[in-house]
Amino acid sequence: GLIFLHHFWTESGDVCITGHDSGPVFEVQPSSVVYPEGLSKGTVTLNCQARASPAATYRWHVNGTNVPVGDLRYTLVAGNLVISGPQYGSDGGSYQCLAMNRCGTILSRVANLKFGYLHDFSGEGQSPQTVYEGAGAFLACQAPAHYPALSYRWFVNDFPSFVKPDGGRWFVSQVTGNLYLAKAEPNDTASYFCFTTIDMDISTKSTFSKANQLTVQPDGTGVSPAIKVRFPAETYALAGHTTQLECFAYGNPVPKLRWRKVDGLLPSKAGASAEGPILTLPEMTFHDEGVYECEAYNSEGRDKHQGRINVQAQPEWLQVMSDSEVEISSELHWTCVAAGKPRPSIRWLRNGQPLKVRVQGLKPNLVNTAAQEKFQAPDFRSNPVRRLVPAARGGQVMLECRPRAAPKPTLFWSRGTELLTNSSRVTVTPDGILWIHNISRADEGKYTCFAENYLGKANSTGHLSVRDATKITLAPSNADINQEENVTLQCHASHDPTMDLTFTWAHNGALLDLEDPAGPYHRVEGKETIGDLLIVSGQLSQAGTYSCTAQTVVDSASASAKLVVRGPPGPPGGLVVKNVAETSAELRWSRGYDNHSPIGKYVIMGCSPLSSGWRTMRTEPSNIEGNAESARVVGLLPWMDYEFQVIASNILGSGEPSMSSHTVRTQQAAPTVAPSGLGGGGGDRNELIITWTPMAREYQNGDGFGYILAFRKRNTPTWVVERVSNVESSRYVYSNQSLSPYCPFEVKIKAYNRKGEGPFSQIALVHSAEEEPTVAPLRINATALTAFEMQVSWDPVQHLSIRYWRQHEREAAADRVRTAGLETTARVAGLRPSTRYHVTVLAYNSAGTGPASPKSTVTTRRPPPNRPPGNVFWKTDGSWVTVRWDHVKALGNESAVLGYKVLYKHEGQSALKVLDKGKTSVTLPLPKDNGYVVLEIRSWGEGGDGAAHETIGISTIFICQSIPFKSVKGSEQKEM
Repeated sequence: GLIFLHHFWTESGDVCITGHDSGPVFEVQPSSVVYPEGLSKGTVTLNCQARASPAATYRWHVNGTNVPVGDLRYTLVAGNLVISGPQYGSDGGSYQCLAMNRCGTILSRVANLKFGYLHDFSGEGQSPQTVYEGAGAFLACQAPAHYPALSYRWFVNDFPSFVKPDGGRWFVSQVTGNLYLAKAEPNDTASYFCFTTIDMDISTKSTFSKANQLTVQPDGTGVSPAIKVRFPAETYALAGHTTQLECFAYGNPVPKLRWRKVDGLLPSKAGASAEGPILTLPEMTFHDEGVYECEAYNSEGRDKHQGRINVQAQPEWLQVMSDSEVEISSELHWTCVAAGKPRPSIRWLRNGQPLKVRVQGLKPNLVNTAAQEKFQAPDFRSNPVRRLVPAARGGQVMLECRPRAAPKPTLFWSRGTELLTNSSRVTVTPDGILWIHNISRADEGKYTCFAENYLGKANSTGHLSVRDATKITLAPSNADINQEENVTLQCHASHDPTMDLTFTWAHNGALLDLEDPAGPYHRVEGKETIGDLLIVSGQLSQAGTYSCTAQTVVDSASASAKLVVRGPPGPPGGLVVKNVAETSAELRWSRGYDNHSPIGKYVIMGCSPLSSGWRTMRTEPSNIEGNAESARVVGLLPWMDYEFQVIASNILGSGEPSMSSHTVRTQQAAPTVAPSGLGGGGGDRNELIITWTPMAREYQNGDGFGYILAFRKRNTPTWVVERVSNVESSRYVYSNQSLSPYCPFEVKIKAYNRKGEGPFSQIALVHSAEEEPTVAPLRINATALTAFEMQVSWDPVQHLSIRYWRQHEREAAADRVRTAGLETTARVAGLRPSTRYHVTVLAYNSAGTGPASPKSTVTTRRPPPNRPPGNVFWKTDGSWVTVRWDHVKALGNESAVLGYKVLYKHEGQSALKVLDKGKTSVTLPLPKDNGYVVLEIRSWGEGGDGAAHETIGISTIFICQSIPFKSVKGSEQKEM
């Protein structure tokens, strides 16, 4: 590409100072990253570093738009872009770094952030294949959706029994993943599993297919070779990279394979791969282009296949532009030439932005340039030698000499009167750059560049100042910590005291951000010569190599140390479930990372539809040692779905569980327990009803589930057996016209399924349906007890119902009282005083109610007086108290008073005491403490208890005093 720029002008703003400033030049550019999809807690770092004076600032573009640096998820560390928790769909794309200062802007190469994933295989297995002995066969992998490319292996029956080449009989294509068998043998009959692995920048993931069943039947005839794995008719290879071609053939005997180049000699770099299924050609060149052939041969014949390899090359610069200085309004002529295949296109950018320019198309290897020059004697005024050039002892320094002159001047350097020429420590380049290596104090002084052309001479002088070299005086030491512990990595340095010293730290080559107060990395504040690094709450991801760099403007020194972070083990991998029995299953797994602390034991977790979550399973052995990779889970329920996980632990704790196994169902078994809740009874005449509790899912043990009932009349030998096929059934009705009422039956029940029958339950006694009573109770007698109660008696009958109603009411509105068992009396309360009642008694059972007895009639007594005893007096005498009251006189419609009831208790006691007295006074002992005697007084007679006097309290405080009788009316107390 050839570019012409006319009529230069300056822009306002910060000015790039000639001889002092320099534009950005990339030292590190970002590389493409593949990040695991769904991993939300990690980070991606895209590196970008440029040298520049003044120091460069940075911006980032993604898919041509600005990255919002400063957002919570995007952080700029030096020039590096750190993306926290990368998200598929929002963060994927093409990233470019822009480095800029006042001299200009440069744009980095494109780095792609893509997201890797590997889905599970489909749940459908392949159809079983049958092949005759001696014939060839292949099993399709049908890999799940994924990115990037997979690597393929196959294992037989059990993981990790991987398929081996076995004399060339087997081949796994790394293009399709398919498994090829050149010649089948009887012992090849087995289940085969395609095992795929995906490698990303920070993780690896594997998964495997359902079983592919292969059956080999006897035959054994010879078969000529037939190539089944064919490489493309045209393959494009990239120069400098490795290319592989695949070829594989069926045949009996097993064919041998050889490769050749049809249009020339096979490259020697093919090596041993020239006789095998994969031809490997490393570091491809244009000489490797051509037609390649694979030949398969055995004693029965041969077969061939050909294809062409075309080599392409990425663009490569043949001639590049260099920095130029021009006068305003002058013309600049720049040339850059690139070669590549296909032919490269050329694009020009100015400060990172596309430039619309006139570009001449040129052939890759021929460039004609015509420089427009203005004749001028050498002049250093616009670009003098740097006046002061600092350099470190033992290091190297570069002094530039770039005067303005046309035609090009002759340049040479001197130190004082000594003309400098190339030596072991001094290099003078044709374009006027002076290099001094292994600098010592003796090199300090003035250096002058002389420039001369036929129009004149000029010179410019700079002073080389030699400074003490920067040295690491205390290097960081290797460290070993447990997860969550803090650690300090020391780094001390000496340097020239006239310059500033700064420390930077890198982890595995990536610069660390030491300014984030919430981050894990912090500077240890102290002297300028101390740059210790504090790592807070170390995590497994922070293990690795830490590099400390002490830097001044003239030199730097570095030292590194390794940090080991010990933690709980990582998740075990490759979990498979084998040999599933009725109550057990075998688990196999592969060891995960021990994270620098030996694995002590494994625990197996399981869940089923009946469990609320993961729970610890019983195993054999019960304690699984850390070197184990298999165990048997026991105590499972038959015919139940299970998933399993394995967790490894060490002295630092338990790690993350493995990926869950595929769901497996245990084998069916006959039931082992009998249904519960066996009972029954009731129903219509001539029925035997049997009930039970339906069995829960965990006890069914298999499909085809049901119940078997057996019943017989008590004290008879023959059992009647009935089957109930519905798992949810809880009731069975047996009807027979010959069943006598309320006949006792012995009943038992058991469960069954396709695998067999379980045990019978214990025998329960269940009665057939009853007949309602047919006779009425005899010798009914009703007696009034009080104004509110009566007592009814009868001859013994089981289950009775008493009906009663008032004289002028209808019998249909009668109230009822029920009794059970063989009672012969019952009290009926809640009656009205002085009221005539009719009473009948009926027998009942579960079948109904029998006829009523003849009517009995009773009249309740008159009510008791509704007035309490009045004029209550009390008097203490030593440790006794005497209470007196007036007699209650009954009215004409009230029952006579036959006596009184005194209710009392000591304070603090819960028990009540009742005294029945025919008199109108009572003497009671006082308690020994200062409590109270609480009294209630009411009359009683034939009509029942009368109204009570209000509760009174008698204090023992008066025991030692001579006090006359007290009168109590309500809550008042008066001396009498």
